[in-house]
Amino acid sequence: MKQPWAWAIVHGGKDVENRVRNLAGDYRGPVAIHAGLTPDTSAQGLWPVGELIPAAAWQARGAIIGVVDLAGVHRTTDTPIPRCYETGVPNGIRDSCDSDRRLCSPWAESNGRMWHMELANPRPLAEPIPYCGALGLRTLPAEVVEQINRQLART
Repeated sequence: MKQPWAWAIVHGGKDVENRVRNLAGDYRGPVAIHAGLTPDTSAQGLWPVGELIPAAAWQARGAIIGVVDLAGVHRTTDTPIPRCYETGVPNGIRDSCDSDRRLCSPWAESNGRMWHMELANPRPLAEPIPYCGALGLRTLPAEVVEQINRQLART
């Protein structure tokens, strides 16, 4: 993912990744966060939570910078007042959504039908691990998983 969003997930409290489709499918569990080489230059100024983007958010690129747990995935409704929506919940509306914004997180987008990937338990790596990434979720090579696990075991 592009910086500064990768940094925000690992260090800045970003607990939702917004996508137009469900990239995760039924997968839940640990996800390595890869900071892509190309930054998102449209992400200038303030975070959605009203704080200035720190300079550190742009530094690591082309590397795995941490791990988070993918805790869940849900949709938003396509209504005049967007809400988080989840099948299997009475009326489809999540009880955990903020009553004012009717969204699950300040990081959640609500334009049209969005998928919210719920992220938890961020674990930054002390040293970024250089890695050629690509879009989407994939299984990492065993040697990269070992490098990540060694760093996480030290913390």
